[in-house]
Amino acid sequence: MKSIFLKSLFVISIFLMHNCEAQSISVNDYIKFYNGVVPKLNTVAASKTQFYGHNFSEFYNELLSKNINVVDLSYDSKTDTGRKYYKLRLFFCDSNMDKPALDNKFQIPWITITFQDEIPPQIKSMVLQYHGEWNSTFVQFFSNMKIESIDFIGVNGYNSNDWSGK
Repeated sequence: MKSIFLKSLFVISIFLMHNCEAQSISVNDYIKFYNGVVPKLNTVAASKTQFYGHNFSEFYNELLSKNINVVDLSYDSKTDTGRKYYKLRLFFCDSNMDKPALDNKFQIPWITITFQDEIPPQIKSMVLQYHGEWNSTFVQFFSNMKIESIDFIGVNGYNSNDWSGK
């Protein structure tokens, strides 16, 4: 009986290890993702100023029209010591996709949007509630906020040392 249990445990362990390896994202997967999303982001970056002074919903609709899907978000102040939040960061890959990028010092694309007015304080609880995952609640929350500026970061080539924004 003990032998059957140990053999079964061994087989299950092998299966789980193989299954975990199959789910991991390779460097080639990341490069394919990057080369798929960044040209679309650069197209939007070229016309970003047309969204300044306009509602976030207009910019977001432009992203959707280019098949650019937001996965995660974060928020920030305008300064290091600021207590009011004006910046929204939009990310296009999840943490599984980030790992090969970070391990290889590849660029990770994101957009930083600075709003004209402060982001309402309930952003903190919303991000906690949804674990920073982008969803329709956030789309609605930001929809009527006016954009002051937009920066596209990490869009200069996955292995580029140039991290300047566009």
